[in-house]
Amino acid sequence: MARTSSKGSASRALRQSTKTVERPMVRNCSVDRTLAILSDAWSFLVLREVYLGARRFDQVQAVLQMPRSTLSDRLAQLLKAKVLSRAPLADSARFEYRLTERGFDLYLVMLAMLRFGDDWLAGDKPPPLRLVHASCGHECHPETICSACHEPIDALRVAYRDGPGAGVSLVTAMPQRRRTGGVETFERGRPSSVSRTLGILADRWTFLVVREMCFGVRRFDVLQQRLGIATNILTDRLGRLVSQNILKRIKYLDVPERFEYKLTTTGRDLYLPLIQMLRWGDQWLGYEKPLILKHLDCGKDFEPIVACDHCRQALNPRDMRYYLNYKKRRDDHPPALISLDDT
Repeated sequence: MARTSSKGSASRALRQSTKTVERPMVRNCSVDRTLAILSDAWSFLVLREVYLGARRFDQVQAVLQMPRSTLSDRLAQLLKAKVLSRAPLADSARFEYRLTERGFDLYLVMLAMLRFGDDWLAGDKPPPLRLVHASCGHECHPETICSACHEPIDALRVAYRDGPGAGVSLVTAMPQRRRTGGVETFERGRPSSVSRTLGILADRWTFLVVREMCFGVRRFDVLQQRLGIATNILTDRLGRLVSQNILKRIKYLDVPERFEYKLTTTGRDLYLPLIQMLRWGDQWLGYEKPLILKHLDCGKDFEPIVACDHCRQALNPRDMRYYLNYKKRRDDHPPALISLDDT
């Protein structure tokens, strides 16, 4: 039989084949899939401003002081993921941005991040925002509880097993971005417990390293294998998390020196925003559940619920109000979230 490909095309095919083989396979994970949408801290902060009442491009940009091209990119990404929708302003060529149902549900991730920042990163100052749950009328400190027994979740008291969507797939292709700045960058427009949490979880790789720690992974080589992450990036992220008191580094072998990493008490609380991201990805991204969580205290499978610590009811974003504990730096938005039917 005659050969149908030239030497050049055969070489290209070999290179493509080699490239495919070299692309890592990683576990299916709803956290990772959610992070493919919320790709960095700027995406979270854009959403935060929308939750606080911003609707227009210039309102978001004035507070976050981020490059306009970066803001345009993140808004386009949130539109594509159907987290936001866009509507024309009356008598204008401009648009405003509105939350979809998906976008409203992501507010629960923000509440878990806010609670972490309030608990661990506020120092000796009061939290920047005071939340009120309109349904019961009391000040609210959101907590993550078990859907089965309604008791608070502790990372050490959760087990997991494979769900129907378990398996592996090629690592998610993500834009190659430099790691975004720290908390000083994120708090330029307003003090925020979400910003302070994002000063730790500033990029996808950091989220995923913390995720693996919550799954019980302790050692560098295992982290590298499971995440498909470059050695220098992993070294950087582990070093940052140790310096931020999220991880502690423990020697387990003297010759040659070998270390493993464990979550601190502070680090364990980052589990709560992560399982909210897992819940959101399970619900909205169209895949079967890769993981099923079991609460060891009650022995039942559960969904993580963000609840009011006073009335113990699940929080609905439309029922949340906020008041500032700091002096306004610019015109802030009214103390309520936008309703879907608010026109």
